[in-house]
Amino acid sequence: MKSEPDECSIDDALAAPDATVAWTGVRNYQARNFMRDDMQPGDGVLFYHSSCPQPGIAGIAKVASDIRPDPTQFDAQSPYFDARSPREAPRWLLRDVQALRKTRLLPLSELRADPALADLVMLQRGSRLSITPVTEAHWQHIVTLLQA
Repeated sequence: MKSEPDECSIDDALAAPDATVAWTGVRNYQARNFMRDDMQPGDGVLFYHSSCPQPGIAGIAKVASDIRPDPTQFDAQSPYFDARSPREAPRWLLRDVQALRKTRLLPLSELRADPALADLVMLQRGSRLSITPVTEAHWQHIVTLLQA
């Protein structure tokens, strides 16, 4: 799961009550569907910092809630407001994410250089989604890299 550190960094998540933040602002249907259909409470999350000088994995977290409507879609003051999303059938959803620990920064350049991660969805050409699936094999490999 990608987050801009200016909006919510791994440090911000760790400092939140119960180290848990609502993952608001997902406004891509495919990313929303990954979150809605493929994630369950307790699943591991690679907390990735994006749109910053040094993008990369910055921490480990877990999915901490079931899916629910993202309230920012109804808030006209929010940058994530969606006037076309009806309250009775919201189009945008969120899950809570609980930060477990900060890791060494595993930069995008290191991820791209690792042959074992060549088919990681996030690294595929044209992939700009904020939420992408990670296979068990990729997860285990990345966790090993984070401990190095």
